[in-house]
Amino acid sequence: MKHPLPTSDQKFVESLIPQRFPFVMVHELTEYSDDRLVSGFEIKEDNLFIQDGTFQASGLIEHQAQSVALHTGYKYYLLGKEAPTGYIGAIKSFEAEALPKIGDRLISEVTILNEVMGVTLVDIVTKLNSSIIAKSQMKTAVK
Repeated sequence: MKHPLPTSDQKFVESLIPQRFPFVMVHELTEYSDDRLVSGFEIKEDNLFIQDGTFQASGLIEHQAQSVALHTGYKYYLLGKEAPTGYIGAIKSFEAEALPKIGDRLISEVTILNEVMGVTLVDIVTKLNSSIIAKSQMKTAVK
């Protein structure tokens, strides 16, 4: 069954990434193209990265990395293939302007800058209520 976008079908979104509950940091796939993806994530109280009601910077990095994994997973889903497992190869830069709270809904835009031999360079911008709260550039690699 093809899933039209946008989708917030949690089981489908989770099927596209290697992480499993309680380590899932993406809930929604709203846009996809060969070089771009927009993901969504609502921060719940039981999240592993919550400290004193605040979602930590390490959680933002994980959300961004899983958004990249979601791009790869959906690409392979469209090809009818099983997605390879990926990992963060390097974080070239990461800036957090603000840390979100429980109940906040993050929107992240992944832009693929370069993809060579399984290594992908991406820019990621995460917004909360239309304001940019985090930016990063990372390299990811697939096994």
